[in-house]
Amino acid sequence: MSETVVADFVGRFHTVDVSSAEPVSGRILLSHKRLVLATGEFKTTIPLSKVIDVNLGTVPPALAEFFSDTMTIAYSDGDSKTTATIEGKGENVERFKTVFFKVLLSGQTVIIKHPAKRGGRVTDAGDRKMKLKLRKGTLRLEGNGENFEVDLGSVTSFSREKRDLGGKIRPALSVDHASGGTTLTTIITLPNNRKLNLLGRFLKLEYSELMEELEDLEFTEEQIEALVTLYSAGGRADLSQLLTGDVTETQIILDQLRDKELISDVDGAMELSAKGQAVVSDHIEDVNM
Repeated sequence: MSETVVADFVGRFHTVDVSSAEPVSGRILLSHKRLVLATGEFKTTIPLSKVIDVNLGTVPPALAEFFSDTMTIAYSDGDSKTTATIEGKGENVERFKTVFFKVLLSGQTVIIKHPAKRGGRVTDAGDRKMKLKLRKGTLRLEGNGENFEVDLGSVTSFSREKRDLGGKIRPALSVDHASGGTTLTTIITLPNNRKLNLLGRFLKLEYSELMEELEDLEFTEEQIEALVTLYSAGGRADLSQLLTGDVTETQIILDQLRDKELISDVDGAMELSAKGQAVVSDHIEDVNM
């Protein structure tokens, strides 16, 4: 590989070039143009321009018994689609996922509308071209001195839609994320539909991690009520706005929400965290079903 290598580690993998059902050990090398999986006997080269999907923890059924922490890459191979499954030790796979998506997507020109909504209300923001940058835990958009970042841990929901951007109807991602105690909606599209799909996959993986954290939490009616009240107040409120009864009982509920990282103290007031926003969003969806 003549180009600069941005990742190089030893792990186990399975590709179309592995003759046995079991994975093999070898080197995993990534540049800005290709992914190479190599042993002393063969190497599989995957051009990044052919990658169509990436997933974590999902392994082809025939390989499920052999892998633990994995990343599966789907790519075009001639007229067919094939996959390569990679396993790493410890946090290697998670770190490699971030680097892999960064190489795939960073530097792309995107068309965005931000914020398309603020607190659920449509704004008059126009669309504009920006450069997409991926960093650990962050989606950064740069252009004309109006840079901004979306904390991926703050994403509360997202969907794929058709939107009028750049003078034509395009497939786009609508991303809701918590910011300053309220919810902002950012609309983003890439001219390359394959890369829009990859960005959607990246957001889904990050969002799934947040949802997995929330699945382990249990809530009382009083805790949900406090979160909804805080949400209705614009995402930030002081104690007097949240009081519905005894002060001590309210303080206990707020302490419980702090322990669960659903609210935080900001400038003498309580503010919904991204997790808190997600809990409220799920609650509202359940009520409206």
